[in-house]
Amino acid sequence: MSLDQLLATRSAVIVPSGITARFEGFARYRLLDRGSYEYLDVPADPRIGALVAAHTGAVRRCIASRVIRLLPGDYVLARHDPSPTGLEVVVDVSPAPSAAELHYRQHGQLLLRVPCAPGTAALVPRNPTVTCNHTYLSRLGTAEVVRWICLYATT
Repeated sequence: MSLDQLLATRSAVIVPSGITARFEGFARYRLLDRGSYEYLDVPADPRIGALVAAHTGAVRRCIASRVIRLLPGDYVLARHDPSPTGLEVVVDVSPAPSAAELHYRQHGQLLLRVPCAPGTAALVPRNPTVTCNHTYLSRLGTAEVVRWICLYATT
């Protein structure tokens, strides 16, 4: 499916990625009215670019690349999602599956529910009508969710 087709149908997909990675040097995001999590800005990765090309039929330019890590008690509030424009690719590089999900909504309606499943990637066309939020991780658990989030240009 080309990116133009993906955007035309306003659909989003979850695909196997096979991408694994380990990161160090996270900083704590502490604007508590927006979220509490760890993040690390990283360079674009050709493996993710190849995944995008394979599923959209075109080579795209990576605009932004950030890894976020959510630990017990962490959250990212949906109302502070920047709603970028482009193709957002979320590669799950968590150490293990967990109950934490990523929800994409279009005009308030659920567009895609992305489970925490290491080795998968979600490709989601983003625009101001598509928002996302990372579900809260209970303080009672031991889950660690690591998501590599990249934004690719649509042209």
